[in-house]
Amino acid sequence: MKDKIHPTYYHDAAVRCGCGNKFVTGSTLQELSVEVCSNCHPLYTGKQKMVDTQGRVDRFKRLKEKSSATATARLSVKKSKKRK
Repeated sequence: MKDKIHPTYYHDAAVRCGCGNKFVTGSTLQELSVEVCSNCHPLYTGKQKMVDTQGRVDRFKRLKEKSSATATARLSVKKSKKRK
């Protein structure tokens, strides 16, 4: 391998998050600034919200209800035909 082509690795790189959290990690940069960390990320904090701007979830629920109602109606028609 070639000498002197790899960046310097800092074992004590300081990381600062937008929420104010600070921690130390290893990196090729001595200081890092991030917007989201494990203390403020919605997935890790349990504050995750489902954003449905186009109504896709509601549309899916309506279609599912409609299809289950249709399936129930078909099943009742089949049962009534068998009884005759």
